[in-house]
Parts: sequence; structure tokens; C-alpha cells
Amino acid sequence: MKNIAVVMGGYSKESSISLESGKMVYDNLCRKCFIPYCVYLFKDKWFMKNKENKKFFIDKHDFSVFVNENSRINFDCIFNAIHGSPGEDGMLQSYFDLLKIPYTGCNFHQANITFNKKYCLSLLKYLGINTAKSFFLNKNQTFCKKEILNSIGIPFFVKPSRSGSSFGITKIYKEDDFDKALSTAFKEDNEIIIESFLSGREVSVGVFSFRNEIVVLPITEIISKNDFFDFESKYSGKSKEITPANFPLNIEVKIKNTAIKVYKYLNLYGISRSEFIIVDEIPYFLEINTVPGLSKESIFPKQLKTAGISLSDFFHDFIDSSIKKCLYNLQ
Repeated sequence: MKNIAVVMGGYSKESSISLESGKMVYDNLCRKCFIPYCVYLFKDKWFMKNKENKKFFIDKHDFSVFVNENSRINFDCIFNAIHGSPGEDGMLQSYFDLLKIPYTGCNFHQANITFNKKYCLSLLKYLGINTAKSFFLNKNQTFCKKEILNSIGIPFFVKPSRSGSSFGITKIYKEDDFDKALSTAFKEDNEIIIESFLSGREVSVGVFSFRNEIVVLPITEIISKNDFFDFESKYSGKSKEITPANFPLNIEVKIKNTAIKVYKYLNLYGISRSEFIIVDEIPYFLEINTVPGLSKESIFPKQLKTAGISLSDFFHDFIDSSIKKCLYNLQ
């Protein structure tokens, strides 16, 4: 029986979503093979809760839990269910690498690149993946508004470079709203993206690696009732999600092949969910999430269900392969 720490919470506005994902993982871990523990990581404290809801604080020197004089819990693997920092930006991965504790998902290099939309878009565009036109700005950087508008066109998006769940994103229809959108984005991050609007069908593609094979899950088409797939659309039922998406076979193949290319180009491991806009039968990459939501309302679990894969079986294989990968890297 392996001790599994299901880490959840985090330091960002996505912590509430992470708690839902973590609970889903905890509830679906096989009790015949694993002893799961709910571990909460917040800026001011790291702690574990037992079944009686009693808190035990984490010893950050080795990520163990002191229960009493005769008992200390060490973990065989960390199931990372933290969206945003520190679970999705590479910080937690670096920490567990130093402690030589296995964890689920990609390593800190890939996490850092994929979490920063500026780095990720620049790399994939260089490697031939289609993306929208974009400008990158840092806080307090001087720039020519007219030059940007003439190149990008209206409407367009202003996005934080390092943020999830669509926090800080504004869709702009007129020049007068530009400054307010910049202010909104800079509240979330000191690096932002100004990106052209693409008119097409939005899809989400779940991908994972298993036994040295890359598996693409059934594609989900997202039809938002709001102006775009914002936080409310994602978590308040303001969108229609169709899984599997209804595309002709040749378009479906294009989308899946592009998702695999993105996964390989970024040298990912574990699970990911990438977003595309399909314009004139061509997939345009938007962003990728290496710790996708796993709550009841999340897309990735629905794609697993459509593919006939149970959460319990998937989590079991995910943990086992993560432990084997860590042991291989330590050799």
C-alpha cells in the first residue's frame, strides 16, 4: 500500500477549483492499492487533514507529516492537483525533485514553459504550430498603441501571460477600452499578451502518455454562451460542451495530430489539455494546461468517460507510471 499525498489549494485565484479537483482525485483513488491523504498547500500554511478533519502540518524539510511521537507519514508519490502557482509553474516540481519524491505530471522545465503563455506561444510558433498574431508587453514597458492596433486589428484579446481559468482576460471591441484592459491584465501578471481574435470553432483536446505511447482523448467542442470561454462559462454552466465534437474525419485527424505535435514539441509527460480555434479547417493553438481540472464539471474527466476509461483506473496508472519514471531518472 502506497501513501499518496493529493496536494491541492495553491497560491492563486484558482485554489477553489483545485480543491474540487483534489477531492475528485481523493475520492477515486483505489483503497486496495493506495492510502490517500488530502494535503493543502496555501501561502501561509501547508497541512494535511485526516478523516476527523484534524490538521497536521507538513514538515517542509522532507514533506513528511508528524502525527504523534511514534508516527510520521512519508509519501510514496505526490498527486499534483494544484492549478496555477506553485503546482503548475514548476515551483512544486523543483521542490519534489530536490527531495527525490515522485510526482504526477511534467517536470519543472516543461511546467515553467507551458504556464507562461508568452514562452509557450513563441516556442510553438517557431516550431511551425499555427497561432494568432500577438504582441508581448511587460509592465512599465513603453509601446506604440497605434502600431499594435494596426497589426492586431479589432476585436482582440488582452491576457495575462501567467494566469489560468481566464482570470484577467478582456475581449476588446473598441480602442477606448484598451487601457482598462491593460490594467485588468496587469493586476494578474506583470507580463501580458495582446492577441488577435480568431473566428472559428473552439475545441479542447486531452492528451496523456501511457507506456511510452501518446493517447489523444475524444475532442470537446466548446460553445460559450458568453462572449468567450471565460471563468463564468467554464464553471457556472454558461457554455455547451460537446464530447465527442462533431467534425469530419479529416478535420478530427488534423486536430489530434496537431495536439500530439504540441505535446511532443513541449516534451511533456503525464496529462495535458490543449485549446485550439479551428479556422478554415486549420487548428490554431491558444494555450495548454498541464494540470487540467479534474472536478465533476471539468472537461478532462468527461473526455475520459467518453473514451470508456474510469477515473480510478486512470489515476492508478498515472501514479504507477509517475513512480516508475522517477525511479528511472534517479538511476
